Parts: sequence; C-alpha cells; structure tokens
Amino acid sequence: MNVVGYIRVSTQGQAKDGYSLKYQEDEIKANCEEQGWNLIHIFRDEGISGARLNEEALEIDRVGLQEMLAHLSSVQIDYVVVLNTSQLWRTDIVKVLIQRELKKYGCDIKSIEQPFYSIHKKDPNDFLVNGLMDLLDQYQRLEIALKLTKGRNKKAKEGGYAGGRVTFGYMKQKGEKELKIHNDHAEALNEEGYQTTQRKAFTKVQVKRILDRESFYQGIYTYGQIQANGKHEAII
Repeated sequence: MNVVGYIRVSTQGQAKDGYSLKYQEDEIKANCEEQGWNLIHIFRDEGISGARLNEEALEIDRVGLQEMLAHLSSVQIDYVVVLNTSQLWRTDIVKVLIQRELKKYGCDIKSIEQPFYSIHKKDPNDFLVNGLMDLLDQYQRLEIALKLTKGRNKKAKEGGYAGGRVTFGYMKQKGEKELKIHNDHAEALNEEGYQTTQRKAFTKVQVKRILDRESFYQGIYTYGQIQANGKHEAII
C-alpha cells in the first residue's frame, strides 16, 4: 500500500500544539512501519517563523501541500498519513477543497490521533460547506457568462466580430480581432463546381445561408438582434 506523509507547523501552531516537525515525522514513519505501508515521501510546510501569521490566508498557499496534491495526479497513493487532520486544514472551506482533490484520485486520510477518521464519512458541516461552494461555483460561472455576453454584445454593436462560425468568404486569423476577406473564397463564389471550406459540394441549405447573409457581404454585421456597420471589409 503506497502512502505519503504530510507534516506542518507554524509559529502559532507549534506553540499551541507542541508538535514539532521532527516529532510528526518520527510518528508517521513509526506508524507506517508498524502498518507495513510503503511510505514514498513526507511533504512538509514549515511556516514563517517570527512573523505575525494570518493562518486563514496561509491555509491554501502552502508549497508542501500543493506539491503533495500534485503528486497524487502522477502516482497512485492510497493514503495521506498525518499526525492529526489539523495539520492538513484548520477551516471548513479548506477541508472541503482538500477532500475534493483526494477523492478525485481515490485517496483517503490516515490520522494517527484519529484512527477512525475517513473523508468518506458523512459530516453535516461538510454537506453545508459543499452546498455553499457549489452555489458559489454556479454563481461564478453565470457571472463569467454574463460578462462574456455583455462583451460580445458591445463588440457587435461596434460592428466587430463577436464569435461564431466565420461567414463563407472571410477568415479569422490567429492573433487578429477582426475578420479578413478570404481571397480564394471571394474570387470563386460564382465559379462552377466550387467546394465548401469542408471540401464538400454546396447543398441548397448552404447556398441559401450565403444568400441570407447578403447584408454581411455588403458590410453589415448582425449578431442576434444587434445590427451595425461592420468593421470587416465588404465583398459586394
């Protein structure tokens, strides 16, 4: 069974708990040897000595913790072994974030001082925080979508390209914001036997789509209900 250890101490935490890094490391090594587990590595966060610490702010910004979570994505680890779960988190939000990552990789926690602890046991507090975080995720997605929509509408009102499939006869080059005339397409619109951009013969629907976009070829940009003088060059 492959396991990793995690040890953590800060000036405030060490004074409060009395658990030094050396003590935590020795306990984890002894426990893993007793259980017959393959201890691959012990990750550590030593904190900032002699500083006034804001442990809330430092909860996630821990190099050792980040390295440990990144390690889970490359190697199959069965357990993260700690002296106490307080070494991993001290707030409910951080607890839920870490547990989500562990569950993603099928990893559980073994706490020496809490032998029956498992992230798979139901906790009403976890349920509440999970629900709040899911709502926050949804809110952020909606907020981003709203900002994108506002941005696209603003660009469309100014006649700029706001996204979607590029109209036949034009092209969108990487690094450029506006559409450019595709000379090969533009010169061949009336040529007999010309194919679509997918190298297929034109169907009635595709021909109708081009005819329906006559105003676009005349320099008028339409996006939903928005219509404006386009920034693209007119073909006809």
